[in-house]
Amino acid sequence: MVQEGVEFTVHDAKTSEDITRAVLTQIIVEQEAKGNNLLPTGFLRQLISFYDDNLQGVVPQYLDMTMQSFARNQEQMRSYMENAFGGMYPFSSFEEVGRKNMAMFEQAMNMMTPFNQQDDAAEEVPADNGDEPESAEALDTMKAQLEAMQKQLDTLSKNNKS
Repeated sequence: MVQEGVEFTVHDAKTSEDITRAVLTQIIVEQEAKGNNLLPTGFLRQLISFYDDNLQGVVPQYLDMTMQSFARNQEQMRSYMENAFGGMYPFSSFEEVGRKNMAMFEQAMNMMTPFNQQDDAAEEVPADNGDEPESAEALDTMKAQLEAMQKQLDTLSKNNKS
């Protein structure tokens, strides 16, 4: 039903409690256990680190918006890539976009939690010149960059339909 796009809720038969989230999470756990890994270990570690964090309320909305945007553009990107590259997918360019998006997300999270210790594998944030960081300005810049990327994707998909 999920893959068909059917919205549904699951209720416990005895208590009538909504257990939709638990059931969907269990489906993900079972798929990951089968080896159908969509969630990289680094992503899972970072996601876990947001529990009991002051940004815990922001993460669900961010992830939901990101997945909605990805779903809207998924078929358009697939079609564009097939037309532009004759069925040969240049995964490296998608990986680069993914790395840039993750870097921007990490930068935004670091600005909102400046005392958060990062993994050894994470890139170090360059030291500033002693001035206090312009968190709101940097966040606005990142939002503008994300909007520009979304517009580019929309333009590419519109051009592809023509």
